[in-house]
Amino acid sequence: MINWERRKLGDVCGFVRGPFGGSLKKNIFKPDGYAVYEQQHAIYNQFDDVRYFIDEKKFNEMTRFELNPGDLIMSCSGTMGKIAIVPENIKRGIINQALLKLAPSKKISNVFLQLWMQSQSFQDSLKEYSQGAAIQNVASVAILKNIEMPLPTLAEQLRIVAILDEAFDAIAKAKANAEQNLKNARELFESYLQNVFVNGVWETKKIYEVCEEMFAGGDAPKDNFSSEMNSEYQVPIYANAVKNKGLYGFTDTARVTKPSITIAARGSGTGHTEIRFDQYLPIVRLIVLIPNLNLINLEFLKHSIDNLTILRSGSAIPQLTIPMIKEYNLALPSLKEQKEIVFKLEKLKDEKERLDRIYNTKIERLEELKKSLLQKAFNGELKSPEGAQSICDGHSPSDKIATLA
Repeated sequence: MINWERRKLGDVCGFVRGPFGGSLKKNIFKPDGYAVYEQQHAIYNQFDDVRYFIDEKKFNEMTRFELNPGDLIMSCSGTMGKIAIVPENIKRGIINQALLKLAPSKKISNVFLQLWMQSQSFQDSLKEYSQGAAIQNVASVAILKNIEMPLPTLAEQLRIVAILDEAFDAIAKAKANAEQNLKNARELFESYLQNVFVNGVWETKKIYEVCEEMFAGGDAPKDNFSSEMNSEYQVPIYANAVKNKGLYGFTDTARVTKPSITIAARGSGTGHTEIRFDQYLPIVRLIVLIPNLNLINLEFLKHSIDNLTILRSGSAIPQLTIPMIKEYNLALPSLKEQKEIVFKLEKLKDEKERLDRIYNTKIERLEELKKSLLQKAFNGELKSPEGAQSICDGHSPSDKIATLA
């Protein structure tokens, strides 16, 4: 590590913690006037969407909390430690109680300071000194002022900023490409699914016409029940849930003894489907469909149910009922075609999941690369743009990023 000077944070910038909450009660807010900046402005690095305003009299009472271009703001509770630089031409205003304002001195570039505060070193220090178990709150300003940071010359700061800016721009583009490729892979799969199940050539039948039975589960057993399987209770009980496929416990009597589809009808998992081959007892209004396997393939029925308009709408459905779904039409090719479609869908699903893993891994690695560059920058390892190659295993940062794009 280069032998840079180390200075306390309080030596290189001024600190102003937002006013006490009682100073900004909602009854003083106006439809327009001077802006009151909140945590969201630091978290999302935007200063245009302002919800609260105060009048000139209140603003003049609180000018100590005024934001100026070039200041930094940091979120101080909950989503903690997010930092943004105040841009030019913002609406004049003040910070609220959940923000910390830092005014950099001439010794330090505000971008260099922001980058250092985004580094793992500072974030770790922030967590170490922060207080609160459930919702963390940033420690007192006095403690923050005493956190030490590396302080190279201003020229060196600007050189490091330029290198990181170039690398981060490349990372952002590579991440955007990976996210777009991931989106394309998912949309391709979804498009194929929708095309299959709106095919106008095949005959259609209503859901109840391809099922031997449709019913909803009842109450959970009270006496003949065990949370664990044992010699007496070996029949699984399934409920409205996604976790562990809805397994609730075990009993001694099955209501369903044939291959079936279940649909979660209540709760956060509403609309979730499962194929069941075992014998079981459904409870708490879990919908059960026992198909006529001479008419419809079990896996094909599951895909068909998953693609019902009611389940694909994106709207929050508090609950499903059998009358809501029994009259829906299903496209029904021959059993042979159904099996061929299921085979293709499974292959496509496997490929989509493979691409999901690839692109999610790339996105994670890009985020890790960004953190690594930050950490190495403040360890003095960005000696020159070419010297940054050592950070990336002998390749330039751009080459390293390109392999992740």
